[in-house]
Amino acid sequence: MTASTNLQSLIYKKKEDGSPALSVLDQLLVPHEKVYIDIPDVEAAWAVIRSMQIRGAPLIAIVACLGLAVDLASKGDTIKELDGMKDDTESILALIKKKTDYLRTSRPTAVNLFNALDELEKIVKKAAAATSDGKDAKTCVVTAVTDHAEFMLQRDVSDNEAIGDHGADELLSKLDDEARGVRMVTICNTGSLATAGFGTALGVARALHKRGQLKSITALETRPYNQGSRLTAFEIVEENMPGDHQLICDSSAAALMRTKGVDACVVGADRVCANGDTANKIGTYNLSVVAAAHNVSFYVASPFTTLDKNLANGDMIEIEERPAAEMLESSRAPKNVAVWNPAFDVTPAKFITGIITEKGVIHREEDGTFDIPAFIEAHTK
Repeated sequence: MTASTNLQSLIYKKKEDGSPALSVLDQLLVPHEKVYIDIPDVEAAWAVIRSMQIRGAPLIAIVACLGLAVDLASKGDTIKELDGMKDDTESILALIKKKTDYLRTSRPTAVNLFNALDELEKIVKKAAAATSDGKDAKTCVVTAVTDHAEFMLQRDVSDNEAIGDHGADELLSKLDDEARGVRMVTICNTGSLATAGFGTALGVARALHKRGQLKSITALETRPYNQGSRLTAFEIVEENMPGDHQLICDSSAAALMRTKGVDACVVGADRVCANGDTANKIGTYNLSVVAAAHNVSFYVASPFTTLDKNLANGDMIEIEERPAAEMLESSRAPKNVAVWNPAFDVTPAKFITGIITEKGVIHREEDGTFDIPAFIEAHTK
């Protein structure tokens, strides 16, 4: 399931023998080429995450879990690992732990990856414990991993659609001219290509568009990796969003707000701390400061799994730094100049109007922070 048949971030299907098969869109080649990469094992899943051939916090988590499912159910080397061990829960759990620990090293900032693997490990332990009545432990564990990964895939799409609806309701409630529609700005890519389908921040734009309430959508270029120009602009054009859509340089946001007017900025998130401080693609912090200076609402749209009650504030987030070549290759700078290339920055809670999740919108407390732990507790069964 995806938002558009033209925009599939991944293809997951069952082969003739019933085993799963996974391939992902190489997003480094978009928009000029649509090439899918086969993912036969966790090593391949790790590689496409690490190289940013796939990116977006929700998609990273899903590809990691589906990659593990394909790995365990494959007919290649991994099945030999299973066949070569005793059919006991301790050995199987050790193998799963080894593979999930490896997947955790692919990207450090996106909490969805860690939350998803934590959730999967609990499912695996439960399945393994249920084999004490004489069932085949290997079969039960592999089935549990596959079933849960497939559940995650479907859940992501429905969660994103809920985020879109909550976000559209929120933005329309703040609109001073309903007849005009919402003028929205976003950064990075948070659509079908960052998720299993529909998207988070761009999903809000999609929901507004479906209601006929999206006046314009402006995508920031998102230097230095250009996810905005390569991916978000591509999605906007592919889906025929309103004629007032446009792409601008990151440094043009202030001028846009001053001269043309903006109703809201809606961005994604890779991690939301307990106080609401949010890590997202580099340039998001800049955009939040500019929005505050122009009295423009600034929303974070992210799934519930992005909320991290265990980190008190943004100073505790590990920020990934990327190779200098990624910046130099997309510029005309001298090749021997020193480079600092952080992939993310942290937007302080005081600059965030609200955090949009599939379970509702979180608003700031009187002290300017968000009570993320209370929201998690209230919405956890």
